Amino acid sequence: MTERRAYPSDLSDARWALIAPRLTAWRQARTDARTAIGIKGRTPSHDLREIFNAILYVNRTGIAWRYLPHDFPPHATVYGYFALWSKEGIFTALNYNLTGLVRDHHGRSAEPTASIMDTQSVKTSTNVPLKTQGIDAGKKIAGRKRGIITDTLGLLLAVIVTAASVSDNVIGNDLLDQATATHSALTKTWVDAGFKVKTVEHGASLDIDVEIVNKEPQVKGFNVVKRRWVVERTIGWLMHHR
Repeated sequence: MTERRAYPSDLSDARWALIAPRLTAWRQARTDARTAIGIKGRTPSHDLREIFNAILYVNRTGIAWRYLPHDFPPHATVYGYFALWSKEGIFTALNYNLTGLVRDHHGRSAEPTASIMDTQSVKTSTNVPLKTQGIDAGKKIAGRKRGIITDTLGLLLAVIVTAASVSDNVIGNDLLDQATATHSALTKTWVDAGFKVKTVEHGASLDIDVEIVNKEPQVKGFNVVKRRWVVERTIGWLMHHR
């Protein structure tokens, strides 16, 4: 790897060691597949760790891809890897593996059985395509809505980004489908009142008990809501990233 000054978003050696096997195997599999059908090409010249560091830099700073500092690989190359890894489920696989490791570290089984689900509508920048935006009528926000489902530690199990106009029920159903596809042991999820009977019924069809947790009616202003504070904390963490 070319020596350069480190950025705060760079992976440490220990963290790189956790994901390097998956990325290295991915690159080798693509090379082998091309060779098997007689396609010859150049040996990849860019270091996978530097490519991943560049993706983390964009994620943390929020810059446009073409504004990547010149000591990273070319922005088109970095985005190309990002697009491939997204399409081929590499990020999903890495998240699955890392979630299991963190849960084990906290004395939990690798597969979660309980979860919390929530959505958040956010304003978008001017360079976001209009067709991917909408208006959340309830919150009076024009932009996008992200839906997440976490385990009881706040670790992401599934993520969906839609136009802000998409209902919580639609997002909730999709999140449950996505989460159970990778975490088959799930049997419980807590949600807020934005999710209605349709989500509860869809959860039941997946053998998941969806429980709506309401705020205490006598409490005014901000208060910590049982179970839901975990997913709200995760949303807070996400606000620090692109």
